[in-house]
Amino acid sequence: MFINNAGLSLELHYIDGNPEGMLTAEVFNWTGHVLKTPRIQISEALNRREAKYTGVYLLLGECDGETCAYIGESESIGDRIKSHDNNKDWWTDAILITSTANNLNKAHIKYLESRLVEEANFAGRIPLQNGNQPKKPSLSESSKSNMETFLQYIFMVLPALKIDIFSQKLNTKKYSNENTNIEDVTKFELNSMKYGINATAQQIQNEFIVLKGSGARETWVAKDISSSYAKLHKELIKTGVLITQGKKRIFSTDYAFKSPSAAASAVTGRSSNGRIEWKVENQNITYHEWDEKRLSYNYNITD
Repeated sequence: MFINNAGLSLELHYIDGNPEGMLTAEVFNWTGHVLKTPRIQISEALNRREAKYTGVYLLLGECDGETCAYIGESESIGDRIKSHDNNKDWWTDAILITSTANNLNKAHIKYLESRLVEEANFAGRIPLQNGNQPKKPSLSESSKSNMETFLQYIFMVLPALKIDIFSQKLNTKKYSNENTNIEDVTKFELNSMKYGINATAQQIQNEFIVLKGSGARETWVAKDISSSYAKLHKELIKTGVLITQGKKRIFSTDYAFKSPSAAASAVTGRSSNGRIEWKVENQNITYHEWDEKRLSYNYNITD
């Protein structure tokens, strides 16, 4: 990891002066360039010089009621995104990542695309609409090192733009003995006697974390195999987060989900309403009921 302990300077430029509109992001001494644009301004964005460059891109939007994303690459990003504008109706924002000197080649962007998909799947925050894991091209040792450094800058810049698709899951152990608030100590459970499944989870800040050792269905049992939750379940198996144990699967590690419903779907093997299916441990209180009480409590404290 290259990050400088002395800090790095990130420059954001709101192109039309509107924080919700197009913006660019650059870091001093980084050759990369990031352009973020809402879809309603895609025509203006694709007329910009960097849209004609070689690079990688992200499309962000909503699928099946949950945030989802698509990661791609092109030797002319603008042309590729223009085709997505015609063929994909779910996305609302696009992020174009290029180099200021336009010196990325096809092998570079194929490598970046593959690694970005890999990291997004590992983080598990947002389901991808990509069909497969792109293969990495063969790069020289120095080129691979350069691309890994390029990636680290991307992972630093995007969270500053409120894009957390690559952020690593939290380690729940560091919170286990801190009674700072109800979110840190409340545990939830999802049990199915029929299938012998017992899962435990905690909500920590804005993440819903299923704990290591929790059980899950062996396969995705619903018919909606193309849904974002079905794809997430498949990725959890592929990446070794869900491993086989008898006729079911278990979580090999603590795993952070974006919502209780995403977590419940991974456990039950079907699209599930996690706000109803998760219950406070050893109590007949749903997550929804717990959340309502928590919000009411916080409101009364600050009122």
